[in-house]
Amino acid sequence: MNSTGPAFAKTLIFTVFVPGTVAGYVPWRLRRHAAPVTGAEERVALAIIAIGIAIYLYTAFWGFALIGGGTPSPIAPTKILVVKGLHRFVRNPMYIGVALAIGGQACLFHSLHIAIYMVCMLLTAHLFVIFYEEPTLQKQFGEEYERYRASVPRWLPRFGPGAWD
Repeated sequence: MNSTGPAFAKTLIFTVFVPGTVAGYVPWRLRRHAAPVTGAEERVALAIIAIGIAIYLYTAFWGFALIGGGTPSPIAPTKILVVKGLHRFVRNPMYIGVALAIGGQACLFHSLHIAIYMVCMLLTAHLFVIFYEEPTLQKQFGEEYERYRASVPRWLPRFGPGAWD
């Protein structure tokens, strides 16, 4: 197994249990047996879900496992600061991907419960980022993280000139 093999395996396990639960199992339980919408509304909701899943998978596997040599899990973090891919535009693309997957399900099932859950998930992620992730990254990567943090927004993507290179 090459050096990225363990990171990929750990990322897969983390993905099944954490985002799989947060963006899959919990919304499935919250939908309360609601039937999905149909037609164009269904296609839009499914597209939002697919985009969210793609963002998460791309960032977790390509960004964290392959480039960073680690995982999205705090117990097995990346060895280098990941500033490529979607991280050039926003510092927390994985949380955004998970939120899109949840929000797409709220649309698919017209579920206020899932929409409220998505807001709670984003608030929890925001607090985790502020009180754990950012201080931890500051300690781990120092000035490199400070430059990145000054150049790339936390939540709302910035495209074009000024995006981290």
